[in-house]
Amino acid sequence: MTSSITMRDFYQLANHKELEIIDVRESYEYQMGHVPHAKNLPLSSLSSSMTELDDSKDYYLICQSGARSENACAFLAGQSYNVINVLGGTAAWPGELVR
Repeated sequence: MTSSITMRDFYQLANHKELEIIDVRESYEYQMGHVPHAKNLPLSSLSSSMTELDDSKDYYLICQSGARSENACAFLAGQSYNVINVLGGTAAWPGELVR
C-alpha cells in the first residue's frame, strides 16, 4: 500500500505518536539535518537495505522535497511494504532538524 501525507498532518502526527520514519536521502544529506527519529536508508541502496524493514509496519518516507521518497514509496510498495510519502520533505519540516 502506498499513499501520501501533507507535512502539516505528518508534523502533527509525529508530535503525538512514535512513527517509523525513513529518510531516503544520501547519508551526507541526512547528517546535515533530518527529522527527529528518522532512520537513514538511502534510495541508492534501498534494494539491499530494505531487508531491515518489517512488512507489518507502516513507514513514512521522507527526502528533501518529496520526489525521491515518492520513488522509494513506489519501489517498496511493489515489494509489499506499507509506505506513506511525506509531501514537501525536510524542506517543509516546521520544527528543528536533528544533526
